[in-house]
Amino acid sequence: MSDPLKSQLQRSLNEARKGRDRLRTVVLSTALSDIRNHEIQDGKEAGDDAVREVLARGLKQRRESAEQMRSGGREDLAKKEEAEAAILEEFLPPPLTEDEVRTIIQELVTGGADQMGPLMGQLMPRIKGRFDGKEANRLVREELNG
Repeated sequence: MSDPLKSQLQRSLNEARKGRDRLRTVVLSTALSDIRNHEIQDGKEAGDDAVREVLARGLKQRRESAEQMRSGGREDLAKKEEAEAAILEEFLPPPLTEDEVRTIIQELVTGGADQMGPLMGQLMPRIKGRFDGKEANRLVREELNG
């Protein structure tokens, strides 16, 4: 069986501490803290899917923050947020491209899903943490209306 994602994060955190990599230490300890909070809220140990969900949420927050910093003229802070996002990305599966998501949507439509709600319900578990939900919603609308 493969190594649980949470263990990989913990090991990377220990390596970052030994290497005195301050940014990596802060990002990974924050991620592990968020995972622990998720476990407390759920009342059970987080599996890889839950860990990916927490990491994807952190990644999205950092990307949005970087955008806000950049639009506020704070390039230095935007770069810091992007550096943090890059650390989290290491632990997530590669993101899906728009074309890959369109292909999945078309498969679902061919399989009989022709309404927005049920289609999104089938799509989201397949792309969770690998593609933005708002963008997926836009693609579904385009496919259904196109």
